[in-house]
Amino acid sequence: MAETLDLKTLEGIDKLEFLARQVVEGFITGLHKSPYHGFSVEFAEHRLYNTGESTRNIDWKLFARSERLYVKRYEEETNLRCQLVLDTSASMYFPENSRSKMRFSVYACAALMNLLKRQRDAVGLTLFDEHVNLSLRARGHAAHHKLLLAQLESVLQQPEPKQSTRAVQALHQVADTAPPRSLIILFSDMFEPGTSSEELYAALGHLRYNKHEVLLFHVVDQPKELQLDYENRPHLFIDMESGEEIRLNPAGIQDAYRKRAADFRQELMLRCRQYRIDFIEADANLGFAQVLMPYLLKRARLV
Repeated sequence: MAETLDLKTLEGIDKLEFLARQVVEGFITGLHKSPYHGFSVEFAEHRLYNTGESTRNIDWKLFARSERLYVKRYEEETNLRCQLVLDTSASMYFPENSRSKMRFSVYACAALMNLLKRQRDAVGLTLFDEHVNLSLRARGHAAHHKLLLAQLESVLQQPEPKQSTRAVQALHQVADTAPPRSLIILFSDMFEPGTSSEELYAALGHLRYNKHEVLLFHVVDQPKELQLDYENRPHLFIDMESGEEIRLNPAGIQDAYRKRAADFRQELMLRCRQYRIDFIEADANLGFAQVLMPYLLKRARLV
């Protein structure tokens, strides 16, 4: 089931396309055994037959199983374009490469691409850190899908970057260039030192421009980043983006730190609610159902 498919389970699998398929198929298996039984992840591949139209595209095998007439839907019939937007700045590579927020986000993006491909939807990809480094418009054909997977694989293979986050510019660019009524899915830890919170929230609000729908997956390492869960002894903490260092015992600041982290999360969640953005906290230590289920529920409301 999807809950068992986390970063630890998937270690040692090198091929991203195969890994994404395993994640999605495990999720679908779990879905069929869950309270969402009957919630189809293939609904975009068929539609009900309308009386009077051509019978050429009726799926007779499906009719034999269900005794209902369905017509096969083809790629050009899709009305959903999805732009995946991935923060590739240095802080996303915490805590370490094999279990990082970046690896979790890349796997989650690949799994979403697999679902989008199954549903004949168009998907694009934007990668950003200090600048927008890649922007591929949403398309639905197989060659484009392979190109996106290759770009994601290159993110995993590159050395740990030193770039800081400049989400504001990237989000404004995505909002302006995405086709109208796109679904924009953002993966980011939303750590952006040196930028005012109002600038960041304004950029998030801009994503709703042109009738876009937005899902924000706030990617975190819950124990370490939100709870400061470390051994009770001095540690050397290094800012992955600025290189600044500080040595301290986490126990001495844990309560104050947790309050600041909770306040930041609460403010981000409230601003997303204000702009009608779906906010989902995604813990990189957990499975991928926390990403796939919100996407499916969102898509079901859009088509």
